[in-house]
Amino acid sequence: MCGVPVRSKSEMYNTVSTTLGVISGVAVLLRLYSKFALNSPWGLDDTFVMLTLAAGIPTSVLVPHGLTSNGLGRDIWTVTPEQITQFIHIFYASEALYFAQVALLKLSLLFFYLRIFPAPSIKRFILGTVAFDICYGITFVFLSLFQCKPIDYYWTKWDGEHTGTCLNVNVLGWTNAAISIVLDAWMLSLPMHQLMGLQLHWKKKIGVAMMFVVGTFVTVISIVRLQSLVHFANSTNPTWDDLPVGVWSTVEINVGIICVCMPNLRVLLVRAFPKFLGSSNNSKHYLKNSHSQMGGNISVNKPGKSLQGSVSGITYSQTYSVKYANQRDQDEAELIEMNNFSKGMESKPSSHVSEVSL
Repeated sequence: MCGVPVRSKSEMYNTVSTTLGVISGVAVLLRLYSKFALNSPWGLDDTFVMLTLAAGIPTSVLVPHGLTSNGLGRDIWTVTPEQITQFIHIFYASEALYFAQVALLKLSLLFFYLRIFPAPSIKRFILGTVAFDICYGITFVFLSLFQCKPIDYYWTKWDGEHTGTCLNVNVLGWTNAAISIVLDAWMLSLPMHQLMGLQLHWKKKIGVAMMFVVGTFVTVISIVRLQSLVHFANSTNPTWDDLPVGVWSTVEINVGIICVCMPNLRVLLVRAFPKFLGSSNNSKHYLKNSHSQMGGNISVNKPGKSLQGSVSGITYSQTYSVKYANQRDQDEAELIEMNNFSKGMESKPSSHVSEVSL
């Protein structure tokens, strides 16, 4: 009526949520496929990434069929009162799911660390972080569910016709984000000193570095998300102002899932493109034969020894060197397990000499 153009970003959010949800789902499915293809053992990190995805599926469904359909991404004056109540109700459920997803995603990465870092000292730090993350996740899920008394006051207080009390939602959101960012920084610092002793080909090291760089990107997203909390819960136009919170939360969770699946995805890429992504240590044995002689003096060099002598008759001398290496799939799978974090575990060529006199 005032001639103000009707603006909407609902479809944009639907597209972002659906696209990232599909990509993260495919990443998890490829992770599962790599487990069967490489016959790798199932770990707690696999369990928790599955739980993270399971907690994310309801969110992906609620975005188009609960949030944007009830006004998220549009101005509140274009939405009916019933839609406003329903939107806040769905947002309440999405908030609890987000807190659960953040904690589960961190547990997946922590259990991955626990599997690849064998040193008892680093394991104690990881287990301590696991305990803290569990307490952190349970606390904020509990607070989000029971932040208002009565509970339904969360989605009915907007009309000013109901009575009740609520926690400061802004303080809750900022506290959760701050703890999450600090915890991310701590978790990224855990493997750094371990990488100093990593005995891997440079291509593998790049793969490991990329994995941690993506982890840093998730932390950056968490920091950017803080800006979206400025108007959270204090807005007179929540269906429009709360959109950035939803978008950045969706990006953070889905990119995090892709991050924890990267080592497994790299193994599959190496299988598909071994020429470009495989290590330089191929599974080959190098054999070099010396010539046969009819009598006379022969000299055969052997590591640490020298054999010389004069024989009559036919002498056959064979010298060969064998370079041992794992099969490519097993060799690349070590990037996931990273069993050779201690120095001096790389394979070295060995020489053998055999001589037969007839």
